[in-house]
Amino acid sequence: MRKKKSNITIKVVADRAGVSTATVSRVITGSDVVSPRRRKRVDRAIKELGYSPNRAARELRIGAVLKIGVVLSDIQNPFFTGCLAGIESVLQSSDYVLILGNSKEDPRIEKMHLNSLISDGVGGIILALTSGYDDCYQDLAKSDIPMVAIDRESKYLLVDSVVIDNVSASFQATECLAKLGHRRIGYIGGPLHISTSQERLKGYKEALTNLDIPIEDDLIVNGQYRQGGGCAAMEELLNLPERPTALLIANNLMTLGALEAIYQHDIQIPEALALVAFDDTPWNIALKTPLTVIAQPTYQLGEFAAKLLLDRIKNPDQPLQKIMLKGELIIRDSCGSKI
Repeated sequence: MRKKKSNITIKVVADRAGVSTATVSRVITGSDVVSPRRRKRVDRAIKELGYSPNRAARELRIGAVLKIGVVLSDIQNPFFTGCLAGIESVLQSSDYVLILGNSKEDPRIEKMHLNSLISDGVGGIILALTSGYDDCYQDLAKSDIPMVAIDRESKYLLVDSVVIDNVSASFQATECLAKLGHRRIGYIGGPLHISTSQERLKGYKEALTNLDIPIEDDLIVNGQYRQGGGCAAMEELLNLPERPTALLIANNLMTLGALEAIYQHDIQIPEALALVAFDDTPWNIALKTPLTVIAQPTYQLGEFAAKLLLDRIKNPDQPLQKIMLKGELIIRDSCGSKI
């Protein structure tokens, strides 16, 4: 049965045309950034459904499409709050309002947020991916909503991205420890379905191979990007018959958990265990032994992601872009260096 015209909304038109609500709105407002192919599909759907331009104008006036969705993996993590600050600084000078979602590193929550944003007809999405599986992103890929991946990528979602050169950063951190004389260098990383975990582990292994240091599987422990995950991983390493003399930790919350275990075992840093960690947070220099870290430009990540998304909204058919920023190794006392 044909729907009554009074029930026809931008979302219904978008579904009929197979595009996002943002694309429908651009066609209605006469924007020139929509491709002829998509414009033709939208025009056909409007005609078939008998959609009212007056109703469209009313929906647009309430700001239905002037929204950008931002779904981050963990807003309690200082890394992502830094990214969010950068995103917000750019969007404040645009016509878009930010809608924030926190996936809590849970693919189910992430999917819930994404489905809500798709239904709400946001103009674009910035996403720090939590899942590594294609079925989680099928609806998003079909939605035609402009999107930028921040910090993390997925081979199942081909979109613009802004990331850190994690392989190089992890290589540099591992090399730093090796040059200080360590050969039993442990590694604590995150879930292997997340791109940052894969890349940081790759950099660690490449550095060891480059320095002719054997890769020992028992020195590599992966867990959740959480404080509890870091504590559990550290306990596992400390229970080895021969403990590592140095350690690279690939996440700031995991570092907190690892330090918890280290202090409980009364292990001295760097005398008994040299340490390098990812992310520079205010508490790093407040510790008894300030941490050597790979500092990531979180604010710049957010800025670039927001600018890239706004550019994608204006130019939907341009080639995909990937921006890769560099981390910075900051030497402090925890690695044992005299530099």
